[in-house]
Amino acid sequence: MMELIAQNMAPIMFVSLIIFLLLGYPVAFSLAANGLLFFLIGVELAPLSEGAINLSWPLLNTMPGRLWGVMSNETLLAIPFFTFMGVVLERSGMAEDLLDTVGQLFGPVRGGLAYAVIIVGALLAATTGVVAASVIAMGLISLPIMLRYGYDRRVASGVIAASGTLAQIIPPSLVLIVLADQLGRSVGDMYKGAMLPGLVLTCIYMLYVLVLSIVKPKLMPALPLEARTLGHGVTSLIVSLILTIGIAYAANAWLKPTHGTDAPIWGATIGVAAVYLAALIDRSMKLNLMSRLAQQVIIVLIPPLALIFLVLGTIFLGIATPTEGGAMGAVGAMLLAAMKSRLSIDVIRQALAATTRLSAFVMFILIGARVFSLTFYGVNGHLWVEHLLTALPGGEIGFLIGVSILVFLLAFFLDFFELAFIIVPLLAPAAERLGIDLIWFGVILGVNMQTSFMHPPFGFALFYLRSVAARVPYTDRVTGLKMEPVKTSQIYWGAVPFVVIQVVMVGVVIAFPQLVMHYKGAPVDMTNVKIELPKMPTLGGGGLGGGLGGGLGNGLGTPPPSLGGAGTVGQPPSLTTPAPAAP
Repeated sequence: MMELIAQNMAPIMFVSLIIFLLLGYPVAFSLAANGLLFFLIGVELAPLSEGAINLSWPLLNTMPGRLWGVMSNETLLAIPFFTFMGVVLERSGMAEDLLDTVGQLFGPVRGGLAYAVIIVGALLAATTGVVAASVIAMGLISLPIMLRYGYDRRVASGVIAASGTLAQIIPPSLVLIVLADQLGRSVGDMYKGAMLPGLVLTCIYMLYVLVLSIVKPKLMPALPLEARTLGHGVTSLIVSLILTIGIAYAANAWLKPTHGTDAPIWGATIGVAAVYLAALIDRSMKLNLMSRLAQQVIIVLIPPLALIFLVLGTIFLGIATPTEGGAMGAVGAMLLAAMKSRLSIDVIRQALAATTRLSAFVMFILIGARVFSLTFYGVNGHLWVEHLLTALPGGEIGFLIGVSILVFLLAFFLDFFELAFIIVPLLAPAAERLGIDLIWFGVILGVNMQTSFMHPPFGFALFYLRSVAARVPYTDRVTGLKMEPVKTSQIYWGAVPFVVIQVVMVGVVIAFPQLVMHYKGAPVDMTNVKIELPKMPTLGGGGLGGGLGGGLGNGLGTPPPSLGGAGTVGQPPSLTTPAPAAP
C-alpha cells in the first residue's frame, strides 16, 4: 500500500491541492501548506518509491534562493505600475467622459450605447489593464444610462461584463505579463501576439450586437433626440480626420530624408497633435470651426490614445521594457488626471492602497507556488503531467483542445492568477516538447482564462457588476422615473452569449495561429543567399592557396598531389623507402 502511494505521489498531491482550494482556504496558504505537507511525506516514502521521489531534507536549503528569485524578478515589477495607472485613470473620470462622448457619437444607431460600451471597454483595457477597474467603472456609469433608455437588462449586463474582461487579453494586460513570466518569454512578444486576437474578439462582440439589434431591435433602442446633447456634427469629424491624415502624410514626406523609418511615426504624431491643438483653440476661443461633437470626440479620445501609444508603442518599438513602459504609463495617468483637475492626495492614496493589495496578493501566491513546485517537481509531477498530456490523441491540436477544456473547467473555481501560477508551469514543458510556440500557447491560455471572469456562477466580472448594479428599486436622476433593480439571474444569463463567443475565439486562435505568430515578423527568404569567403594568400605556391577553388592543391574535385609517388585516386601513397642510387 505504501509503495503504491509513494509511486503515485504526484497525482495524489495535485488532487489534494484541488481539495484544499475547494474547501475555501486562501490560495497562497493552500499552495505552501500542500507543498510542505507532501515534502514531509515524500522524504519518508522516498526509499519505497523506486526512484520516483527525489526529496531530501537538504533540498529545503534551496528555498531562500528560489524565493529571492521571485522577489527580484524585474518583469513582475510592471504589475504595480500598470495597476497604479489603471486605478488613477479610473478615479480621473476618463471612463465617464469616453462613454458619454462615444455614446453620443453612436447615439442615432440602434445598439449605439452597446457599441460605445464595447469601444470604451477596449480603450480602458488598453489603458488600465485591470478587469475590476473596467467592470466597476462601466457598471457605475453605463448601466444606469442603458436602463434609462430602454435597454434589456440581460443585454446591458452582458455587454458591460464582457467589455470589461477585454482587459485580460488586450495589452497592457496583467495576465499577459504573468503568462510571459511563467512561460519564460518576452512580455513584448506576448503583447504583440495578443494584440490582434484582442481586436478580433472586440469586433466579434460588436458583430453580435449588430445582429441582435437587427433581429430584436426592441432590446437596444437608439438614443432619443433629447439625449443627444452634443447635436450633430459627424461631417465635421470626418473633415478633421481627413485633415489629420493629410498633415501626417505631408510631415512624413518632409521628415523621410532625415528620419528614415521613424518618419511615419513622427508624421502621425504631428498630425494628431495639430488637430488636437486646433480643437482646443476652437473651443477656448469659440471660433466654431468644428462642431461640438467633433470637438468633444477629439479632445476626449486623443489623450488616452496618446497614453496607449506611450505605453505600448515604446514597448513594441523596443524603446522601453514593459516595466519602463508601465512607469511611463503611471506618470502619464497622473498627468491626465491633473489635466482634468482630478488629481489629489486622496486619489493617489487610494491608488497606492489598491496597488499594494494586488501586488502583495500576487507575491504571496508566487511564494506559495514556489514551495508547491519544489515538492511537485521532487515527486516527478512535471513528468506525470507531461506524459499525461502528450499522450492525448490528435497530436498538437489534440493537446491544445484538451488543455483548453481543462483550463475552462478549472476556471470555474480558480482565479486567473491561480491558474497562471499553478497550472501554466505544469503545461508549458509539455507544450514545448510538442513543438508548440509558447507565445501562441500563452495567448490561447489568455483568451481561455478570460472566460474565468465570465463563468456563471463564479465569474469575478459578474461579482464586480453585481456589487455596483442596483439591488432595490431606485429613482432615475434624469427622468425621475422609478426603475426596477437588476436581478442576479439577469446578469448571469446576459453573460452566457459572451462566454460562448470567448470559447469560439479560443477555437479561432487554435485554428489560425498566424493571428499570433505575426509577432515573429516576415520569414527570411534563404533561397538566394550566397556565402562568399575571401581568398586566402597562397603558401608556397600551392598548398592552401587559392581559396576554395585552390583548396588543398588543385581545387575540390581533383586529386591531391602525389605523396611519395601516389599515382591514382583511391590508392594510398607509397610509403616505401626508395632504393639507394647505384655507385
